[in-house]
Amino acid sequence: MTTIAVLGAGVMASALTNPARDNGHEVRLIGTHLDDHIIDSIKATRVHPVLKVVLDENVQPYYFTEAAQAVAGADVVMVGVNSFGIDWAGEQLARLLEPGQKVLVITKGLQADADGTLRILPHVLQRAVGPIADRVTWSAIVGPCIAGELAVRRPSCVVFAGEDRASLDFLAELYGTDYYHVWTSTDFVGHEVGAATKNVFAFAQGFAHGILTAKGELDAPYVMFNFSAALFAEGSREIHQFIELIGGDPKTADGLGGVGDMFVTSMGGRNVKAGQYVGAGIPFSEVRGVHMKGITLEGVAAIGVVGKALERLTERGVIEPSDFPLVRFLYDVVAHDAPIDVPWTRFFGGLQPRRLVSAGQR
Repeated sequence: MTTIAVLGAGVMASALTNPARDNGHEVRLIGTHLDDHIIDSIKATRVHPVLKVVLDENVQPYYFTEAAQAVAGADVVMVGVNSFGIDWAGEQLARLLEPGQKVLVITKGLQADADGTLRILPHVLQRAVGPIADRVTWSAIVGPCIAGELAVRRPSCVVFAGEDRASLDFLAELYGTDYYHVWTSTDFVGHEVGAATKNVFAFAQGFAHGILTAKGELDAPYVMFNFSAALFAEGSREIHQFIELIGGDPKTADGLGGVGDMFVTSMGGRNVKAGQYVGAGIPFSEVRGVHMKGITLEGVAAIGVVGKALERLTERGVIEPSDFPLVRFLYDVVAHDAPIDVPWTRFFGGLQPRRLVSAGQR
């Protein structure tokens, strides 16, 4: 039996206790300092108050004040905080990690240096924890997996990515079940970049719903699938570009960690909801300050990080002003309340749109 300590009691971290427990492993679920109400509920009723499901009776809940006890002696340490807590998590891991442990990161996002250099979050954690980073192994989970579906054991397919093949094989054996199907890859950067940037493009998938709502045509027989599909296609192209820019294998964008993950994220959630408001004509500043005040929007935050980084990288000549047109457009929407005036003619790389000709010119 393997012992797994999970830092963070959010929905995905908690849902992942299922395959681990179904395979007979010990799971210690550690709430952050913001998760006391979740741990209270699990201790009292076994029900996760956000997922609304009963966790396995042998999942052991711990308050953050008990983190050192929970991590001590664990074989695997999972990082399950959201992207806003990654620096905090690094500080905690620096004091909690022990040599030989396997760190498994499920947090998705990117951070940027002052010069625009983008870094995947496992690399951010490695820098934060100091010398212990070289005495543990680092892996991550990516792919199209909604926490609620996993919590009720719906079939899911994911990739465990990392740099140490032996650790990946060990972790895949640890978590793989007849409903949780695991592939492995050593393209650590490519998979993490795909998983982070898909949240950016999910925001755009809400636009069509908002536009139709504003027009009173949400129940019309013909909607805007064409519009959404074109945005999805450009998002896929830009995921390829991002992976290549940051040092991964662009082919990764075609799999579970790229378009697969982007598809499921585009089906709904908070970032799509924010896009719906914007599509309906509401400036993003109002969406954030009024309609979705206090709600965590990781995809929108990623747009801010990446959009600013692209400006710096363009200034340095690392990329061209014509690169990443969809992300630049989304950054204008989020940072400057730009309207939904999609720059179609800048999309799709080498594909040149035909010049528009009015009927009178024919």
